[in-house]
Amino acid sequence: MKKRIVAFALACVMGLGMVACGGKSSGKSGGGSTGSDELVDGKFKETKHITVEVYDRGIDGQSDPINNMYTDYIKKGMLEDHNVEVEFVSVPRWTETEEINNLLASGGAPDICLTYSFPTIQTYANMGGVLDMKPMLDEYGDELTNLNNWLGDTNIYWNLKEENGNLWAIEGKRANNRRILTFMRKDWLDKLGLEEPKTIDEFHDCLVAFRDNADELLGKDAKKMVPFSISYDAGWRAALLIESQMDPKITDKELYVNGFDDRKLTQKGTKEAVKILNDWYNDGLIWKDFALYTAGDSTEDDMMKAGYVGAFQHNWDYPFRNGEDSIQANLKRMVGDDAKYVAVDCFENSEGKTLKYVDSTAGDRKIFFPATNEEPLASLLYLDWISDPEHIKYLQIGDEGKTHKILDDGAIEVIAAPQGSKEIMNSGNNIDYTITCNGLSLGDEDLTLLSLAHSYPGSDPADVEQAIEYAATNTKPDKNEKVQEIVAENGMGEALRVKSEVAFDTSIVAKPADFDKVWDAAIEDYLSSGGQAIIDERIQKFEAKYGSATTIEE
Repeated sequence: MKKRIVAFALACVMGLGMVACGGKSSGKSGGGSTGSDELVDGKFKETKHITVEVYDRGIDGQSDPINNMYTDYIKKGMLEDHNVEVEFVSVPRWTETEEINNLLASGGAPDICLTYSFPTIQTYANMGGVLDMKPMLDEYGDELTNLNNWLGDTNIYWNLKEENGNLWAIEGKRANNRRILTFMRKDWLDKLGLEEPKTIDEFHDCLVAFRDNADELLGKDAKKMVPFSISYDAGWRAALLIESQMDPKITDKELYVNGFDDRKLTQKGTKEAVKILNDWYNDGLIWKDFALYTAGDSTEDDMMKAGYVGAFQHNWDYPFRNGEDSIQANLKRMVGDDAKYVAVDCFENSEGKTLKYVDSTAGDRKIFFPATNEEPLASLLYLDWISDPEHIKYLQIGDEGKTHKILDDGAIEVIAAPQGSKEIMNSGNNIDYTITCNGLSLGDEDLTLLSLAHSYPGSDPADVEQAIEYAATNTKPDKNEKVQEIVAENGMGEALRVKSEVAFDTSIVAKPADFDKVWDAAIEDYLSSGGQAIIDERIQKFEAKYGSATTIEE
């Protein structure tokens, strides 16, 4: 670890030295800028070169993340419009926080980086390893019309530090503010004469029916029956159950104080939810091997595609993703035309509402520039270019007749690209390239909503429409607390994430008689390893800003 920090510190010193010498200047005037950095009609006089992070999702049959139809489109457009050469650098999606840590520590991070972990950015910013975007945005704002129009002040300045004015990252925008849903095998429900569940008890009864009728539902594969599947990330994959056990009148202060763990490990009600999962696990209703697999492993998806899984919770569109290689399309091919998952909305809270905690339009990927970025203006122009509505639209639907068609009612329907071709989108709506936009955005809200259900080739639009409706039902968006930096969080993100997963996994698989002991020990370890210090500082910083108030007025 010491070697990593030393290497990073050296990289920062070198990078900051280049700034002082004028090597990084992109100014429009003065300050040591060179003539080669000047813009003429939006183009640099001399060609610039930038590197951009892109996720590698490791999907079978995917297109090359750094060399496909969409990277070609971006490279060509940036060169023509701004005289900027773009080079993509792939980072494994499922270990992205660790990989970005390594790249930042070695001084080899791409010029444009993204991560879901703001504490990772803050840690390196405190060491001088991240560029402050506020001065750049102030100076070059006139050149960034698309970025400003798309993100607005909310997303651009979401992470602005009021105490010192630093802005270490901007937030991508969630175009469609949906999060997690529960999916269940509709053909199994029909075969057993069951209705789609509307309550937790009805959901549990369906799981029991799946387990008890495995022979009828799976025949010779009955032993492979998994009534309810969760994965290594149990806090995410049981989120709706967890949230249903929380007090629906929870205050903004309580949400914030414990909100550094977005799996809600320390929120009141989470223990009760995990106890339910423990009961289900010991009753043979949950995949018994869920805790043995790590991020990026395809075993669980393969079980769903093969038809062995009765229900699961995941991202609201998860079974529809990846076109002809989606869970839904594979299930239909392998099991039969009637086999499919449908969204159900059944995890009601104490008020009888299926409340869903969702992110604001912000709360997406955090986009930042490491200190080694020598072309911040070119990098900002890149973010502006990909925020152009027409560029977002092309990156999400491609070419008419090749990757999409226009239906009679005007809706745009995506066409599945051949497996392994350069036209394949490795992520839903190609969000790995539209990094300022998460979710379908076709430049017109009515057209977007009309087309959303047709964006998943291999899936019935009616099933997608049901998921869209349920995912938008009874939502509670995040608020931006804007408190001062929580110093206790610095460098703790990955370590606490691992301990959080351990707490969930060991508690779910514990013997019922041992549940309280296992859970309490795991929480005590989590808190003593830095969690309590974060909670204490969050309380102090929240009260310093809001006093005795428990509600944030926006």
